[in-house]
Amino acid sequence: MTAKTTRDDFDRYMIPCFSPAKFIPIKGEGSQVWDQQGKHYIDLAGGIAVNSFGHNDPDLHNALQQQMNKIWHIGNGYTNEPVLNLARKLVDSTFADKVFFCNSGAEANEAALKLARKYARDHYGPEKNEIIAFNHAFHGRTLFTVSVGGQPKYSKDYAPLPQGITHLPFNDLAAVKAAISTKTCAIIVEPIIGEGGVIPASPDFLLGLRALCDEYNVTLIFDEVQTGAGRTGYLYAHQAYGVEPDLMTSAKGLGGGFPIGALLAKQAWAESFQPGTHGSTFGGNPLAAAVAGAVVDKLNADCLAGVKQRHTYFIEKLSQLTQQFDVFSEIRGQGLLIGAQLNAHWAGQAKALTTLAAEQGVIVLIAGPDVLRFAPALTISYEDIDIAFARLTRAFELVVHGA
Repeated sequence: MTAKTTRDDFDRYMIPCFSPAKFIPIKGEGSQVWDQQGKHYIDLAGGIAVNSFGHNDPDLHNALQQQMNKIWHIGNGYTNEPVLNLARKLVDSTFADKVFFCNSGAEANEAALKLARKYARDHYGPEKNEIIAFNHAFHGRTLFTVSVGGQPKYSKDYAPLPQGITHLPFNDLAAVKAAISTKTCAIIVEPIIGEGGVIPASPDFLLGLRALCDEYNVTLIFDEVQTGAGRTGYLYAHQAYGVEPDLMTSAKGLGGGFPIGALLAKQAWAESFQPGTHGSTFGGNPLAAAVAGAVVDKLNADCLAGVKQRHTYFIEKLSQLTQQFDVFSEIRGQGLLIGAQLNAHWAGQAKALTTLAAEQGVIVLIAGPDVLRFAPALTISYEDIDIAFARLTRAFELVVHGA
C-alpha cells in the first residue's frame, strides 16, 4: 500500500530551497483550488503569474492532449510542427524576427545575456562586454542571471560572480547616462519590476534607454518573463510604452502552467547564434509548444481588454481594504500584475499576511517583505474576485480586531 503523502514529506525528502505552505493543493478549476482536506481557496497568485487561464483550462488541456497522442519529444536535431507554429505566432505578434525556445525565464535571460555579449564581440570586439542592470530586479537563479539581478540576497553566497555588471537605480535615466560607455554591451530591464516590488518603469525611462542604446550600440533587453503573455493587458508590457527592444525574454504565463521559455530577437542579433553556440535539450519540445500556441491564440482572440477591466475592479477592491483598515500606502502595477505597498504600521508583515489570507481561503503572493502581489488568472471571474476579497477582509479583521 502506498503511504499517504503529507506536507511532512517535503521536510523529509526535499532539498529545502523553498518553504511551502502547510497545505497541499491537489485540484484546481479556473481560479478555484482545493487542498487534501477539501478546503476551498481562491487563487490570486496564479502560480506566480504563470497560470494565464487558471487551472485546468479546457483549451490548453485539449491542445496538450492532442499533442500527447502524436509526439512528446524528438530532440533538437529535428524540428517539430508545434514549435514552428508557435514561433510564427510570436514573430507575427511582436517586434521579433526569430525565436529561441528553452524551459524557463532564467534560461531565457541566460540566453539573452549570452547573445548580447556574443553579438557585441562579433560586431565591436571583445572589450565591449559590460552589462547595465537595475537594483531590485530579478532575472533568474542561474549564476549569470542571479549576478545580473539587482538583489544581493540572492547572489552573495555564490561568489566569485560573473564580472562586468553594473547595478543602477531603477527609473533613474541620469544614472544610466553617467554609467554607459563604449564598453557597454547590454542593458537589461523589466518594464515592471516584479519580484522586487511591482514597480512600473516610467515611459521616459524606457524611451531614454532606447535612445542611449542606439547612441552607444548597446543591446536593449526587456525581461518580460513576468510582465508578458497578456499579464498587463497587452501581449507584452513594452507595447504600451511604444518602445521596442532588441531582445526580449518570455516565460511564466506563455505556457499557461506548462514549462516553457523563449528568447525573441531581431534578425541581426539572431545571426550571432549559430549551430553549436547555444542550445537546450528540452527547449521547444512539442508538448510545451502546443500548449503555448494555444495560450497565444487565446490571448490574441479576446482576452486582453478583459484584463484591463479586471485591473480597475481589483484597484477598487484594494482601495476599499485600505479605507477600512489603513493598510496600504500605494497600489501600483498594470493589468493583473498588481502590488500593494504596506504602510509603515504594517511594514515587514507581507508574508505573515499571506499566511493569514490562506487560512481564510485565498492565495496571495508577496514581492518583498512589504508588498502584497496579485497575479491571478487573466480570466478570473468577478464572482471569484468578490469571494477572495471577502476572505481578505476577514483576514484583516482578525488581525486588527482579533475577532
